[in-house]
Amino acid sequence: MQELWEGLVQAVKLVVSLDPEVIEISVRSLYVSAAAILIAAAICIPVGGLINFHDFRGKRVLINVIQTFYSLPTVVVGLFVFLFISRAGPLGGMNLLFTPGAIIVGQVILIMPILTGMTISALSGVDRSIRDTALGAGASQSQAIWTIIREARFAVVGAVILGFGRAISEVGAAMMLGGNIRGYTRVLTTAISLYTQEGELVLSLALGIILIGIATVISVVVNILLQRY
Repeated sequence: MQELWEGLVQAVKLVVSLDPEVIEISVRSLYVSAAAILIAAAICIPVGGLINFHDFRGKRVLINVIQTFYSLPTVVVGLFVFLFISRAGPLGGMNLLFTPGAIIVGQVILIMPILTGMTISALSGVDRSIRDTALGAGASQSQAIWTIIREARFAVVGAVILGFGRAISEVGAAMMLGGNIRGYTRVLTTAISLYTQEGELVLSLALGIILIGIATVISVVVNILLQRY
């Protein structure tokens, strides 16, 4: 127990002293996950809206399939993307493998089902009378849809936060697609895994503290902004 406490104290010192390696890995991890969630949100929120606001044959089946992919294994996503962007794959000419871009692609695919499914759930939870009232007041179809989205904004943003948490805590696909290259593709989760195996527990703890801190700060800040707007 004493060793664990000493390790935690040293880890906090590394964070407070802004250790260059710790900061570099943290910034890269934040950049990769932020890029992934922005791309996924730009695709999935409109798609979720389209699915929710339109009735078509097979809609229930499609939603069930999307929800099934909530627990999509990260290593399966990593393998799937690896096969496409490796030199022998159809996208091998893009030279994405073992780059931050490859990790972003993997994370986007991983969180897309979560964002799409939870957007549908958020929008479907809004009272239908709100849409009818907006249309009755002379609003266009698009204006009525925007009104519903505003009503469901807390749930939609909650889905975005959950997707970000899934992305930044992901390790399997990041390891397979990024290669955990020091100074280039090493992110928080892959670094924690590597340093733990090497016995660098203090550095691992420091990165773990930062990982939890980033997720907490982003969640708090977003919720404060939502309360104001």
